[in-house]
Amino acid sequence: MTIDYQWWKTATIYQIWPASYKDSNGDGIGDIPGIISTLDYLKDLGIDVIWLSPMYDSPQDDMGYDISDYQKIYPKYGTLEDMQNLIDGCHKRDMKIICDLVVNHTSSEHSWFKESRSSKTNPKRDWYIWKKPKYDEQGYRQPPNNWGSFFSGSAWEYDELTDEYYLRLFAKTQPDLNWENPETRDAIHNDALKWWFEKGVDGFRIDTAGLYSKNQAFPDAPIVFPDSIYQPSGRLAHNGPRIHEFHKEMYEKVTSNYDAFTVGEVGDCTKEEALEYVSKSSHEMNSIFLFDVVELGCDKKDRFRYNGWDLIDLKKAVENQCDFVKGTDAWATSFIENHDQPRCITRFGNQKNFSKSGKLLAMLETTLTGTLFIYQGQEIGMTNLPRSWGIEEYKDINTINYYNAFKQQYGKDADFKEKEEKLMDVINLISRDHARSPVQWNSDNYGGFSTVEPWTRVNDNYKEINVENQLYDKSSILQFYKQSLKLRKKYKDLFIYGTFEILDYGNKKLFTYIKKSPTSNPPKAYVVLNFSTDSVKFERLIDSSFELVHANVEDVDDDLLSPYEGRVYIVE
Repeated sequence: MTIDYQWWKTATIYQIWPASYKDSNGDGIGDIPGIISTLDYLKDLGIDVIWLSPMYDSPQDDMGYDISDYQKIYPKYGTLEDMQNLIDGCHKRDMKIICDLVVNHTSSEHSWFKESRSSKTNPKRDWYIWKKPKYDEQGYRQPPNNWGSFFSGSAWEYDELTDEYYLRLFAKTQPDLNWENPETRDAIHNDALKWWFEKGVDGFRIDTAGLYSKNQAFPDAPIVFPDSIYQPSGRLAHNGPRIHEFHKEMYEKVTSNYDAFTVGEVGDCTKEEALEYVSKSSHEMNSIFLFDVVELGCDKKDRFRYNGWDLIDLKKAVENQCDFVKGTDAWATSFIENHDQPRCITRFGNQKNFSKSGKLLAMLETTLTGTLFIYQGQEIGMTNLPRSWGIEEYKDINTINYYNAFKQQYGKDADFKEKEEKLMDVINLISRDHARSPVQWNSDNYGGFSTVEPWTRVNDNYKEINVENQLYDKSSILQFYKQSLKLRKKYKDLFIYGTFEILDYGNKKLFTYIKKSPTSNPPKAYVVLNFSTDSVKFERLIDSSFELVHANVEDVDDDLLSPYEGRVYIVE
């Protein structure tokens, strides 16, 4: 079999969320020069590509995902010259860089929207989605339909100037662009993609890639949460009727003209729907992010309605995420953290077994099929924020809006304190804030992230968990990630391109699977991971010759797996 060794398939991609990565000028906010100062560190770690979260000019209502100008840099992050230096600095080190493409919506401060809202007759009026109000039986003005925002409340915002509502699936300052308008799409292609490709950017992570096509009848959504006025828009706004047409057009007009990599944030969809986006023959995107793993235990329609999970659930999620491409011309991704998700050790590991479970998760992720993504701080095992912190320490608009809506609905209940504590338990587990605390570089004040108090609080454990502590410690999580990434590339046919088969599916303590190489060089890997606090008997579930090539303990017992112990064998 001939393998297609494209750079973006074999790459390890490191996501940088600029506000919390590295502050170079002492203003408490991460910046592009700070990123540049760490490029050698990232190269030594084994990183091939940087994914830079939004660095564009923005009011920062949603931390840069509300863009006011696609061709300017947010001043606190730096300048266009700094950005060009970052692009060039990556290329000089034989690394590449991809950026976030945020084009479902803009900021309400974007010049396009300012024109659009100025009058009903403005040429850009139809660049966004405007609808007339509805009126109830009492004559009170209501939104055009019952769609809920992903950030709580209605998905529609009333504008007094023209007496109409605009659609905003996220914050009220994030109006949705109207992709039905070809002029809008052309402007997106030119301003947000082509301009940056010409600057040297090597591709894009496409934000909310399944949302551009809405049901143009804009009907009410089905009632799925009877206790809520506003309902998830679901399929009325996700994977809509023209979504593939829009992506094909973007590919044909723009991305196909460059040696570019695109990965779309699609989230939740069926295998058949996923393949429509990333089948090579579809000419849309190279790969997608599916949320089976990172949203495990959460209600897909409301992440704060948390139901928990067990190891069998995790096995199914991993299988769905990396196995949907089997037997096709599509490509998968492997990730377990990002800027919208909590820290994996807290979520899937065990903080009492901090080092071992962090290494266990590194073994899981680096042996899975597809393009590998690591999030800033993941390589040192950064954890969620302490449970002792109150809601006042949280900054994320999604979390704050949800908490405020919850308090408004239940705040007068006699048992509100009990309900609040349960919600705070969930927030402490899955809030986006956990990924957004500053990277812990050393044990100095503020974790070496800045010389002044940062825009958001540093995790209390920065003196124990930081880069400097782990850089020369052979037993650290950081060093284990380096080893794991080297092993992944050494056996790339096996781990990056190999097929995935779970053994002993019903086992609630051990996650055991085989990777099979398409080239038989070597033919198989056998991975066994103990996701429990118990010592468990080790059994070889296939009859082959085993060679241990990776483990997260020094002394391996042939008969017993200690808590959170993992092993990787090459088998003939």
